[in-house]
Amino acid sequence: MSDLETPVIDTMPAAALDGPGLVAQVRAWMARAGIEARGCVVLVPFAQQLGPARAAWAQAGGWMPEIETTQTLAQRLGPPPVAQEGQITFDVHLDRLAAARILRSQARLQAWGRSDPRAFDDAVAGFVRLAHGLARAAAAIEPSGREAHWRQARALLAAGDGPGLTERQIAAIAVEWAAAAAPPHTDALFALQPAAWIAVRVGGSDPLTDALLRAARVPVAVIDTDAAALQLPSRPPAVALCEGFEDEAQCTAAQVLAHVQRGDLPVALVAQDRLLVRRVHALLARQSVAVLDETGWKLSTTRAAAQLMGLLRAVGASSADATLDALKSLTGPWPGLGPVAALTQSLEATCRRQGWRRTSQIDAERLHPGEARLWAALSDALAPLAEPGRRPLRDWCAALQGLLGAAGLADALADDAAGAQVLAALWLSEGRGWPAQAGQTSMTLDQFRQWVDGVLEESSFVPPAPPQPAVVITPLAHATLRPFAALVLPGADERHLGAGVDPLPFISDTQAVALGLPSAASRREREALSFAHAMHAAQVTLLRRHVDGSEPLSASPLVERLSLALQKVSRGLAAWTDPRASQAVEPQPVFMPAPSAGALLPDRLSASACEALRACPYRFHALHMLKLREPGELDEEVEKRDYGNWLHAVLQAFHETRSEAGTPADETARLLHLGRTMQDRAGLADEEFLPYDASFEQLAPRYIAWLHERDARGIAWAEGEQAHEIELPAPAAVTLHGRIDRADKRRDDGAEVLELIDYKTGSEAALRQQVRQPLEDTQLAFYAALMRPHTDAGLQAVYLLLDAGHEIRQVPHPEVEASAQALVEGLSGELARIRAGAGLPAIGEGRVCDFCEARGLCRKDQWSSR
Repeated sequence: MSDLETPVIDTMPAAALDGPGLVAQVRAWMARAGIEARGCVVLVPFAQQLGPARAAWAQAGGWMPEIETTQTLAQRLGPPPVAQEGQITFDVHLDRLAAARILRSQARLQAWGRSDPRAFDDAVAGFVRLAHGLARAAAAIEPSGREAHWRQARALLAAGDGPGLTERQIAAIAVEWAAAAAPPHTDALFALQPAAWIAVRVGGSDPLTDALLRAARVPVAVIDTDAAALQLPSRPPAVALCEGFEDEAQCTAAQVLAHVQRGDLPVALVAQDRLLVRRVHALLARQSVAVLDETGWKLSTTRAAAQLMGLLRAVGASSADATLDALKSLTGPWPGLGPVAALTQSLEATCRRQGWRRTSQIDAERLHPGEARLWAALSDALAPLAEPGRRPLRDWCAALQGLLGAAGLADALADDAAGAQVLAALWLSEGRGWPAQAGQTSMTLDQFRQWVDGVLEESSFVPPAPPQPAVVITPLAHATLRPFAALVLPGADERHLGAGVDPLPFISDTQAVALGLPSAASRREREALSFAHAMHAAQVTLLRRHVDGSEPLSASPLVERLSLALQKVSRGLAAWTDPRASQAVEPQPVFMPAPSAGALLPDRLSASACEALRACPYRFHALHMLKLREPGELDEEVEKRDYGNWLHAVLQAFHETRSEAGTPADETARLLHLGRTMQDRAGLADEEFLPYDASFEQLAPRYIAWLHERDARGIAWAEGEQAHEIELPAPAAVTLHGRIDRADKRRDDGAEVLELIDYKTGSEAALRQQVRQPLEDTQLAFYAALMRPHTDAGLQAVYLLLDAGHEIRQVPHPEVEASAQALVEGLSGELARIRAGAGLPAIGEGRVCDFCEARGLCRKDQWSSR
């Protein structure tokens, strides 16, 4: 038949949907046509089907034909042509750079890019998607007919129908870009003349395969498996209805495990709901099940990507927290410094202790030698990327490559499976050349960071395959005609199976069909055919949840269609039996804890620690004896606590430098000037500190007026921010220590009085309620106890409310000396009992529990009512 002008395509329905059955049918056709198997080519749709097909033929014995897909066969014939400058490369991220330049070269679209950058970026992504689709559709056309195809495409989009002017313009440019692409490497297939072509049709026809068969001058056969797949399955699938996302994930994992335990291997886990399947994969990993994931997951979620992005975010970062996060992500040694983890932990502790929230505040001279060396090495490594201005992408990538080398991360990434894919996606692999687009695209540091993040977010990491996987995670289409002993398909709901498909950008469905692109209807039909094939697996389980969050979720239309077809022949979907084993759990009531830990009693206690002990002994046990307090964050956001610390420093500096009273205007100006000085010293950014700065501008004149009124009464500032301590006698043997905000001297009825002042910016009502019962107020009594051994003067104590919305107000603590004596006596006895082994019950109530860090430890919300 080598002299045939037009091929006769022998289309046969598949007699069976398994490998041995298809092999027998192909061999029977070859025998009837008198063709030797060794000269034939058998085409299957997906690369995942190659292994099973070759294994089935080897099992049958005899000469084996070439079993390939169109892509693998083309690769065997020679390497693909190299894309020239400006041509489509089919690398999505690379082509988006070229696409942005192409669209910006159009005056109308250039203005759009300036006015709405985000919408323009979306247009670039759609433009690349359309151009790639057009180029692939053209590759399925015989080379001799391709020029006519492009003429038809230009005429179609020039007609003016369909979307608006901008969309038509972008679509027309996409046609020209696709038409200028390098010839596809599959063109070599049209010149190939095997003894015969045999195509196995699965899930609809393939345009390239159909074009090859029409152009063939040799015998051609098509084994159509779709007709057999559309027959009702001999064993209907079981359907599970789950309560929600987590329940569906657990039911899916349990079903897969049940198959594995019974030896139904391998099991196909269909990734219809990708998020759910990721959760199932994690549950299977806990049971040490060998899983092959053919779908992969986002490269951005891997540790390798997190390490690289952590370093990149640290470039030019003002936040010390961001820089420390970058160091924490490094698991290996820093060249010349050794392991990074211990040095980073020490550096973080120093930053927290010093209150350095910004990188500009870190003083290398106040760091330990190891910390200083690490900080200097990191600063030197980040410096080449921190230089301002726009640079070509190639220069940014080269600088990033240098950063990875300096941090000792380059070799570690190259030796890691995910790391190697990260380097390849960003063209950082050793020996890989820079593409032309990388030298033609300029960007800022922020744009480069966004580009790297986008590349990692849209790239997939496919892990290495285990030797003998028990479970294979695969898309629905790739599960067809593979020897799976069982198939589990979660996500069989209206959103994930048989739902509407996204339209192609910039063109209508009618135009898509005319351009050779798949229409929405054809894509839905392909999914329906793949679903029909999957239903013929030996054992099939479909799972779905009836609610997604708070929204109801219906069954997939494909499942409903199958159910109706089964009902017509008096059959139905099988009921699912939950394989999870039930377990009886005896109730274990939780009661108030009262631990005893006398040996853990601290040697030194502050006012807040004593307040915690008085409010709730268990809170004292958790936060001060076990030291389970959370470390403060080093984030840049200014909080009220930062304002309070700053205000203390400003008032202290003001009084230390106030030798005599000045005019209200002069003293107000000096106080405001000190405020700005202390703000710069604390590293508080103007834009973040603006609300507090506005409040202080209102507070300053009121504070000066209050201070002058005290001056007139003979009250003078004595000291501020002074640390004091006292020793409690044995058996308590604890030191009480604290820092008193301020102490003023005054005379009351001729006697010298020292007035202890604690600055407050909180609620006046809460403070007055607190001191109404003096023995319930710990802080001022604690400060009076600290001061008593250091002065012979009488003691008084007040809370001074510094609220910008009101005049300066004082809330005095009556009879503070009596309260201080009672506090010391009570603490001595209580601490002695704790040291002797007394229990520390969780007796806190009200606001004490509402804002307690240790509430999850005492488990108050789970206490038994008995």
